[in-house]
Amino acid sequence: MRELRSQSEGRERSGSVTDFVGRRRELKELREDIARTGLDTLSGRKAKAPRARVLLIAGRPGSGRTALAEAFVREVADQYPDGLLRTRLTAPGGETLATERAVRGLLEGLGRTTPPGAGEDELSSALRTALKGRRVVILVDDAADPHQVDALLPDTPECLVVVTAEGPLTGIPDVRPCTLGGLDTPSAVEMLVQRIGDTRVSADPRAAESLAEECGGQPAALALVGGWLAAHPKASVADVAKQLHDMPAGVGGPLARGLRLVYESLPQPAQRTLRLLPLAPAGIVDSHTASALAGCSVAAAQSTLDDFAGLGLLHHAHNGLFLLPGCLAPLLQALLEAKERPAEVQLARARMLERTVRLLHSCRAMAETDEDDGVGLREKLDGVPRTLRFPDRRAAATWLDTRLPALSAAASLAVADGELDTLARRLIAALVRALAEHRGTAGAAPELYGLHRLVLDVAERRALHREQAAALLNLADLDAETGRTQEALDRYRAALDAGRAANDPYAIGRAMESVGGAYQELADWHRASDWFGRALAHALARGERTDEARLYGRLGNVHTYAGRYGDALRNWRAAAAGYRRLADVPGQAKALSEMARVQEYAGRPEESLHTCREAVELARRAGDQRLQAALQVRLADTLDRLGDPAAARLHRSAADRLLGDDPAACEIRSGSD
Repeated sequence: MRELRSQSEGRERSGSVTDFVGRRRELKELREDIARTGLDTLSGRKAKAPRARVLLIAGRPGSGRTALAEAFVREVADQYPDGLLRTRLTAPGGETLATERAVRGLLEGLGRTTPPGAGEDELSSALRTALKGRRVVILVDDAADPHQVDALLPDTPECLVVVTAEGPLTGIPDVRPCTLGGLDTPSAVEMLVQRIGDTRVSADPRAAESLAEECGGQPAALALVGGWLAAHPKASVADVAKQLHDMPAGVGGPLARGLRLVYESLPQPAQRTLRLLPLAPAGIVDSHTASALAGCSVAAAQSTLDDFAGLGLLHHAHNGLFLLPGCLAPLLQALLEAKERPAEVQLARARMLERTVRLLHSCRAMAETDEDDGVGLREKLDGVPRTLRFPDRRAAATWLDTRLPALSAAASLAVADGELDTLARRLIAALVRALAEHRGTAGAAPELYGLHRLVLDVAERRALHREQAAALLNLADLDAETGRTQEALDRYRAALDAGRAANDPYAIGRAMESVGGAYQELADWHRASDWFGRALAHALARGERTDEARLYGRLGNVHTYAGRYGDALRNWRAAAAGYRRLADVPGQAKALSEMARVQEYAGRPEESLHTCREAVELARRAGDQRLQAALQVRLADTLDRLGDPAAARLHRSAADRLLGDDPAACEIRSGSD
């Protein structure tokens, strides 16, 4: 099956999939259920619009539901040639993940771009459109809410959705849950053989069966016990079965007893590292995360994580990442709360966030510096330890892409906690800059939208008016770019209030101009000119000459649209004078070209011709061939209206010589553009 990669947490797979054993009856039932008549049809209820078949695998954490789902989709791969999409709806710590992020990840897995700030309904509709005519399997892991699943369901009956959850999903029609219990004894013993070999099992098969019973046939408990036996080759299966049996009743079920067996065999530093792993955002761990949490070296952390994976405490993922199993997260969290003081936990979280910020700075530096500029790169990385550096830009970009779910989760958790707001703001700022450098502002816009909202949360909570204004302006710009002009206008006004509260002249002027731009987009010329006028008065009072020239141009543009040609000419003339004082020759040439356009609209072709020739000379001095060509075309149009076609042909030929036959190159952009 061709796998369509999703950006959401579904890309991380359990390491136990390759060791899948048993569950033949459940696999058969799931295959048969694909074509089985729906429950609604059997009950005589009217069938709704056709949708994808939904298969539900229900079981407690640690029952192997994800492994069964993975094994099943491999078996039916040939029936769905368009690929496989994965997503996860619950974090290992039990937090429900945002449905919008899950849908966005699936769309990105299909190669579809998504507008920043789009709501759940818009994204769900886009997903259903993208899946029309496709035969795709969607694996939805650890669903907690039927509403989340419903938002992911395609309207295409040829698609298949496989969901894992702890219980039934009421509200999703035609779903028969495949409920998992423990493995049968032969399958449980086979799982032990896969972990430790058959020598010790063959030597005492009754003890192996007894151990499987002590583990309740639970795959996660068997993985832990098997991992412990593999790490202790001299221990007998019977001794381990007895240890589990003799544990106090208050320890908990088979999984808790298996974890206690493994935990108590670890050295003290490893025990502490294990206890701190629930602090890893989204349950994604690498050597830097573990090193920062435990306060040890990166090499020591990597060795410890490898040992944990061998013991079944972590799952191997990709690119040096490990995943904390969701079934172990609550047990480790209880250990953390019992063994660690709150101040130590807060310090570990702060160390982790600080390490992440430094890695993001290093990642950004690799994107900002040309590969040939070794001196510039050394300056940017001065003082950064070698372990925090990346070998090249590609390695930095790969790190950012693979860690992005964890980085986003870290930012969200830091903001929600509220105790580390300064570090949270630094983390978000570093992540925003790294994404913008590696992906560009447009490419990173969906992620940036969520990050700016997090900044806004912190700024509002702590009454940081300057940061609040900046976040509102950034969000409004993204709203405006995606056509949500009214939402952008509301945010620009809120940013103006925040800027005034912070007494920030830049934010005030920027917000005033943006409000005018939003009204211009809404074709409300009167309000647009009023707000541009306020922004211009603000710039004049501060002596900001660059802003003055630009705002005169924006006023001239609005008056042109409104048909007030006299006002438009006055403002364009003032803009041209402002650019002349700034020695900005290209800006002056463009302002004069707009004057010529307005003069033409006003029925004054001779003045337009004179102004346009002056603009051509300025464009020639500036060396702007595209602008020269565009002005030559405008001159030709004016000469045609004045009844001189021969001269018009000469100017069009001059434009062709400057830029060839590309008509788009001869377009003059207005000041608002």
